[in-house]
Amino acid sequence: MKTRLLSGWKTRAQVLCLAALCGLMTVGVAATAFAQDTAPPATETTAEAAPAADVVTETVTETVAEAPAPEAAPAEEAAAEPVVEKGDVAWMLTSTLLVLLMVVPGLALFYGGMVRSKNVLSVLVQVITVFSLLVVLWIVYGYSLAFSGEGQWIGNLDKLFLKGVTPETLAATFSDGVSLPEYVFVAFQSTFAGITGALIVGAFAERMKFAAVILFSVIWFTFGYLPIAHIVWATGGYLFELGALDFAGGTVVHINAGVAGLIGAYFVGKRLGYGQTALKPHNVTLTYVGASLLWVGWFGFNAGSNLEANAGAALAFINTLVATAAAVLAWALTEKIFKGKSSALGVASGAVAGLVGITPAAGLVGPFGAVAIGFIAGVVCVWGVTGLKRLLKVDDTADVFGVHAVGGIIGAILTGVFHAPSLGGPGAEDFDMVAQVIKQATGVGLTIVWIGVVSVVAFLIAKVVFGLRVTEDAEREGLDIVSHGESAYEA
Repeated sequence: MKTRLLSGWKTRAQVLCLAALCGLMTVGVAATAFAQDTAPPATETTAEAAPAADVVTETVTETVAEAPAPEAAPAEEAAAEPVVEKGDVAWMLTSTLLVLLMVVPGLALFYGGMVRSKNVLSVLVQVITVFSLLVVLWIVYGYSLAFSGEGQWIGNLDKLFLKGVTPETLAATFSDGVSLPEYVFVAFQSTFAGITGALIVGAFAERMKFAAVILFSVIWFTFGYLPIAHIVWATGGYLFELGALDFAGGTVVHINAGVAGLIGAYFVGKRLGYGQTALKPHNVTLTYVGASLLWVGWFGFNAGSNLEANAGAALAFINTLVATAAAVLAWALTEKIFKGKSSALGVASGAVAGLVGITPAAGLVGPFGAVAIGFIAGVVCVWGVTGLKRLLKVDDTADVFGVHAVGGIIGAILTGVFHAPSLGGPGAEDFDMVAQVIKQATGVGLTIVWIGVVSVVAFLIAKVVFGLRVTEDAEREGLDIVSHGESAYEA
């Protein structure tokens, strides 16, 4: 009896440590929020920024007239009042749902089919749990640190626990005088944070402890994702003010996830038997269905980043369509030339490569520029998951680095090329391609270094607290049974 009571002491202690860590973080941010409550109430909300544009957050307040105003004042006030278009709101709510579709079931099925049958449930659980965790952290402190304040590297805690965000507060769009309810913008951006964390888990699938995945995700989100989102997308952010272009998340989402996944794959190590036996996907059909759902959902990801249902959204929409189609053809052709056959797994991966490549450029290039970006991403990412993967000597289970980092880098750099009006882009007549490519490369380099450092620290902390890898016996049995007590396919 005594043995049974003490048999799980180490696991219980680790869980208590994680709970204590999360509790301390919550207490810390709560204390800051309560301290801010003692300050005099502000009459105006500081301007904020949204992806790839000077998007501000405004508070709609009632004006109390102390004296009769001149006759022209009402007209001027009416002209300055922001307009909320119901069509924009409906489109953004739909886009938010489409991004959710990308994660569950899209990404979960895409990754789930690529692993072995004994680990498929563990991947599904990790994807939805990490996404859910980061969505909650987003409204606790993430939104505030990403989009409140105008610091170069990080925001502030003025909107901790969504303080000051109400049904009346607005987030401006790309058009002057046109706004969205701030809650819509908060919800839309929360899905970007969630999917970025979920993307990472594919790199070290089938061998990492669930508790370590969760702890890493919290640290990476706080010190990696939030600063990069602010730097790239918020007013005052270093890359935003530099003029680096990222329409929907080439640096913030894809390069970020790819680099973090690569670091994780190195830290966790290769799967048992990797390089000695074929560790094949257990169900390519699931992966194909997942890729199809990702393509559908990505229209919300890219066209939704326009923040309005107008011609800008239409440009991002058609670019997402044609770039992905070009990448599918490019991947299939490349496989045919070098391997003799075009595979279903290949065309599914090609679709994702094209989607990743066009993400930073979606609303910033013309359709033929999108075709070029998609085709190049499709060809180069084949090398990313084969030749480059061998050069790096890494077991990246779902090729997160080879597709998302490599495709994101290609898209980010080529945005600076195809934004030029001479190549069909919407850039200004005095657009300087060389200068813009340098800015794009600066954004890529900064993201790689920042996320690389944060990921190393995060994995080291997770290793000390929980250990990163399951035992060899657990890995042989499969994480579905060992970590979750279930089996996807009953015998």
